[in-house]
Amino acid sequence: MSNILGISCFYHDAAACLIKDGIVVAAAEEERFTRKKHDISFPINAINYCLKEGNITADQLNYIGFYEKPLLKFERMLSQHLEMFPWSFWSFFKALPSWLNEKLRVPSIIKRRLKYKGDILFIEHHLAHAASAFLVSPYEEAAILTIDGVGEWATASYGFGKGNEITLLKELRFPNSVGLLYSTVTAHLGFRVNDAEYKVMGLAAYGEPAYYEKFKKIVDVKEDGSIEFDMDYFDYHYKLTMPSKKFIEEFGPIRKKESEITQHHKDIAASLQKITEEILFKILNHLYKETKIKNLCIAGGVALNSVANGKITKNTPFKNVWVQPAASDAGTSLGAATYIHNVIFGNKREYFMKSAYLGPSFSTEYIKNFLDKNEIKYKIFKNDLALAKLTAKLIIENNVVGWFQGKMEWGPRALGARSILSNATNPNMKDILNAKVKHREHFRPFAPVISKEDVHEYFEIDKDEEQFMLFVYPFKEDKKKLVPSVVHVDGTGRLQTTSKEENPLYYGVVK
Repeated sequence: MSNILGISCFYHDAAACLIKDGIVVAAAEEERFTRKKHDISFPINAINYCLKEGNITADQLNYIGFYEKPLLKFERMLSQHLEMFPWSFWSFFKALPSWLNEKLRVPSIIKRRLKYKGDILFIEHHLAHAASAFLVSPYEEAAILTIDGVGEWATASYGFGKGNEITLLKELRFPNSVGLLYSTVTAHLGFRVNDAEYKVMGLAAYGEPAYYEKFKKIVDVKEDGSIEFDMDYFDYHYKLTMPSKKFIEEFGPIRKKESEITQHHKDIAASLQKITEEILFKILNHLYKETKIKNLCIAGGVALNSVANGKITKNTPFKNVWVQPAASDAGTSLGAATYIHNVIFGNKREYFMKSAYLGPSFSTEYIKNFLDKNEIKYKIFKNDLALAKLTAKLIIENNVVGWFQGKMEWGPRALGARSILSNATNPNMKDILNAKVKHREHFRPFAPVISKEDVHEYFEIDKDEEQFMLFVYPFKEDKKKLVPSVVHVDGTGRLQTTSKEENPLYYGVVK
């Protein structure tokens, strides 16, 4: 029996994943236990859950994999701060304690917190992303793209996977980074970096790419998709801020949090999205020329850009695109574990991620005891059909339903295990949800869920399913008026399909 634990932490989206004989038995982000969004801390709660789910203790682990090489990352940090000294001193001073207390002490922290005496293997960050993308994908052979803010030095890499082997051909290096460009604009628009980039993506649909040419001055985009920044517009390589004084002169003052979002801000977001897609499609077209493989796997924070994902097959020769549900740094815990099992030790791939339900679950008895203890009213149903019918009735009568069943989702999307369900046919439902439940920006869309067999009736889509809500597709023109609360301003939806095989109770409600 082979037990391998993968861990990611200390930057954002800390997570853990356990595989037993190559099968993923548990995976969860630390934020799901601490309720701190994008929690960076050592994922002790997620680890304990994985061990419990696997019915093992830490001393039964054969290996632990960590999602990057801390010394290589520290080399990059020292290099960038020495290059910009003395202007970088304050940023370096602020960052040093976390390096000395945590990031350079990973082996001792793991061994102490878990009372673990075995081997710890360190996998390069973008290799962990690549493994998370390909090794649990449905493809025997695929091109691979990893693209994010920054790992050790790499900000993007590409290559291919075949069987249980991964070959990375080229990489883009810090400070040139699509992810850091997106984060810089996120900061400029008054949103939180490493958290709200998806808000900028949603905002882009309301704007026009009026500042695209300005972005072209800042980013030199080559034909193969490689990029070179004019670093005068950025501060992130030596300060705690991201947009520089020159960036602010070009695009206007940084928007204050909670202040009005103007057309100017919407147009900046639209321009950013346009140049991001241009870079992505150029990289992918070049990658196809090098690999001639029709299947594509993507990972990294930029792989969560569902708007761009939905356009890949129309703008590149790739026919099949797969994105692992926890494509951000959380997923590198999965990548580290699978890389050790499949690549380092050469084991044949036997697991394909057919669902994202890998997190904690609660027994009926546990839930009943909790409700009794807290004097919460409840009703017990004789069968799933009765529960599904009542839930559907409540939704169509414009009630908002908190939906809780089975194992928690792996990744950032609510996929029918921990979801808020409401009536897509009610044109006022978006405002009702934002006012009473979600308390979020008016421009952010809500996502449609549809049964797998009905997806082509409603969407302009080139595949039969989209389980993980990571692709945006256009609605068919005659269907937009039927489900107005989930149609975005540009006529699209970030959809999830569901099937009887994958989640029968959820499917029953939707159907």
